[in-house]
Amino acid sequence: MPSAPLLDLDRVSIRHEGAELATPVDVSFEVARGEVVLILGPSGCGKSTLTLALDGLVPHAVPAALEGTVRVAGLDTSEHPVGVLSEHVAMVFQDPDAQIVTGTVLDEVCFAPENQLVEASEVLERAERALKLVGLWDRRAENPDTLSGGGRQRLAVACALAMAAPVLVLDEPTANLDPAGIDEVYAVLRELASERDHAVVLVEHNLDAAVDLVDRVIVLDAGGRLVIDGPAREVLRERADELVALGVWLPVSTLAAMRLRDAGVVLDPLPLTPSELAAALDALPSLPAPLSDSSPVRSTALSPRPTLATGLATGATGAIAVIGETAIAISPATGAIAVIGETAIAISPATGAIAVIGETAIRARDLSVRRGGRRGPIVVEGVDLDVTAGDFLAIVGTNGAGKTSLLQALAGVIPAPRGTVDVLGVDPARCPSRERAQRIGFVFQNPEHQFIAPTVAEELAQGLRLQGVSEADAAPRVEAMLHRFGLEALRDQHPFLLSGGQKRRLSVGTALIAGAPVLALDEPTFGQDRARASELLDMLRGLNDDGTTVLVVTHDLQLVADYASHIAVMDSGRLLGIGPTAEVLAGPLVEQAGLRHPPLARATRGLERHPAWHSITRMSQLPVSSKGAS
Repeated sequence: MPSAPLLDLDRVSIRHEGAELATPVDVSFEVARGEVVLILGPSGCGKSTLTLALDGLVPHAVPAALEGTVRVAGLDTSEHPVGVLSEHVAMVFQDPDAQIVTGTVLDEVCFAPENQLVEASEVLERAERALKLVGLWDRRAENPDTLSGGGRQRLAVACALAMAAPVLVLDEPTANLDPAGIDEVYAVLRELASERDHAVVLVEHNLDAAVDLVDRVIVLDAGGRLVIDGPAREVLRERADELVALGVWLPVSTLAAMRLRDAGVVLDPLPLTPSELAAALDALPSLPAPLSDSSPVRSTALSPRPTLATGLATGATGAIAVIGETAIAISPATGAIAVIGETAIAISPATGAIAVIGETAIRARDLSVRRGGRRGPIVVEGVDLDVTAGDFLAIVGTNGAGKTSLLQALAGVIPAPRGTVDVLGVDPARCPSRERAQRIGFVFQNPEHQFIAPTVAEELAQGLRLQGVSEADAAPRVEAMLHRFGLEALRDQHPFLLSGGQKRRLSVGTALIAGAPVLALDEPTFGQDRARASELLDMLRGLNDDGTTVLVVTHDLQLVADYASHIAVMDSGRLLGIGPTAEVLAGPLVEQAGLRHPPLARATRGLERHPAWHSITRMSQLPVSSKGAS
């Protein structure tokens, strides 16, 4: 006789306080002991909200109305307090900072079992095992604040493991982790799954890491209704087109195969991993030639010797004025790109700030940063860096390599020694905030760290007010940004009550709305569904094409391969090297920094029958049909 399910949801709908609609809506499913279940769906569909209901935080702690029934190990969550439910279900939040409360790593892992009155010897035994599994045992005496974002994420996983609960719920547990950290977390989850004593419920966008672990996939649509529930490989392969239409992430190898399918290269079944993609490609007797490496090329690469007739032309792309042999092209949407002789200039439409394309926009010399004041640890050491105006630079490295600290120092968010950083002629840490905002916009890794207004619309308007923009002039720009990021219906919502993906879109919008010629973004696609992430990245590329200098910190090397013009590689606080994307990905720096090549490169670089494909790293290099890419 089959055992009772560990989780049982019956017609569950959840409506947050102040929200007009419930998300999720009317969701029913069961999870048995030994199952690993992946919940997918577009941003804002209620995935994270659903996980909060599995441990009783909804309705007991989060202001939201719960309809239907959630049972954990037979207990109705609405009738039992969170403390009782915590003995049966452990939770890893999307934001690890939301659950860290003590002063040392070891105390943090011991905190929950101590509160459950577990014997001291067993508490320490659980803590040691959990910290060793996630690679933090040697840092057990440190304050969690000294850990990187990925380190705190691994700490949150260790805390959940130490609770020894039969149900483990993880909301994007690898979003801030480097490849090594991702491998560590999934090695732990595989061990738990192999024991068949636990049920694991996972919300995850990084399907390349999760696909080998997951038994079953549950998919919610944009309205929060359950539309697919089935075996993981069957769903991801046989319903891939449906998932793409829903805006759900798929493994990179699957997306690559779907693009190739449209070009007449059919791989059946659809591959889900780089090794499956490589095997499927090598099984084909021939392949079309890859497209040339379409590294991002800025539209500022206009002819330095204009041959247009002298005069003025206006149209969809703006105005083109030719004075003698000098052409000036102006974009109506993003400002102006002007070519004067052989010099290209990007002009911010909001502030009038000027950046000369091809000249240095950001310069750092012997840049060192300490965390926690003068006596804190050095997290960035001796960095010399020049970022050319108009570049799209990705800063990569393992957790703790100093990526975020470097980005924050370049943007003036944290202080660097005087005179070590220059952004378009100013020291960003020491100039007035209004002047800094005119030059560089910053997006934090954790969106909540930058929210200060009571509504979404007012949050967007803050940056414009800082620049002295009138309410009348600011209003249409706020409305345009709300529409651009799909936040119109949430304009009066408090930013802290948005979903993780909606918070990220708002944070990016606050940086974009000011129109600064330099944008710095820390993990910009964190929490985004496939459609929103692609929309955001295409938007950044469009801004970059029109002259905006873009800096991103990310662990997603496929994102880097597809969008960045240059890569800076960090390791242990030092800059290992910087160069054009194709050159860096083809060289030794990736391995030297402890990183893994992007999934597409891992699939193509070892092909035996098709050596011409070894250089493919970008999706845009894959052959396409005459009708265009998928």
